[in-house]
Amino acid sequence: MLTIDLNCDMGEGMPYDADIMPYISSVNIACGCHAGNEEIMKRTVELALKHNVAIGAHPGFADKENFGRKERYMIHENYYKLSIEQLTILKKITDSFNATIHHVKPHGALYNMAAHDKILAKIIAQGVKDFDEKLILYGLSGSKSISEAKALHLQTANEVFADRTYRDDGSLTPRSQSNALIEDERASVQQVLQMIIQQTVTSVNNKIVPIIAETVCIHGDGAHAVEFAQLIHQTLKQNNIEIKAL
Repeated sequence: MLTIDLNCDMGEGMPYDADIMPYISSVNIACGCHAGNEEIMKRTVELALKHNVAIGAHPGFADKENFGRKERYMIHENYYKLSIEQLTILKKITDSFNATIHHVKPHGALYNMAAHDKILAKIIAQGVKDFDEKLILYGLSGSKSISEAKALHLQTANEVFADRTYRDDGSLTPRSQSNALIEDERASVQQVLQMIIQQTVTSVNNKIVPIIAETVCIHGDGAHAVEFAQLIHQTLKQNNIEIKAL
């Protein structure tokens, strides 16, 4: 039987977290910089524990105005500190629940920059390793984030997206483009099945692109987030694909 991790970005102040949580196997919790705050983080950790969902940190740029989706350039040391500080915030909360952090998935612009920037990818991976070498780093399938983490002997998870379109090189279509998001539930489900079963994705130019799908992301801030989560969960079960955290 095929297995797949189904993850969702949460703790970002959206109203759907409790509705989505039963359908996923891992959650990426915003650490108060691009979105959220400690109270929201606590509620999200409680929800994850209630539904036996693996808890992950979702560190991003300290830029709530742009939801962490605008590129920011800093000295290398500050990228390192950014990750460590946000992991520390979440760990304080998980410790209070006698829970553990399972993985780290950078957010937004930080995630996309690290995907193609070898130096930044290495800095983030080193920060994760220094914080806790047992953590799994989630990164875009086949990206620098994955290769640099592997070089440091970190566990990794190649991530693919249920609600985003792809370019011919396997990168995500930038959100600045009108075709970046998949709004149709059925199209999303078909893409997910293709990525898991065939380990490929069809680009916006109809090119078949090889990928590695170990974890599938649903965005918790999407307009159809709950419906996507329900339908994807149901479809995977119907196709004998087990949903399970890594």
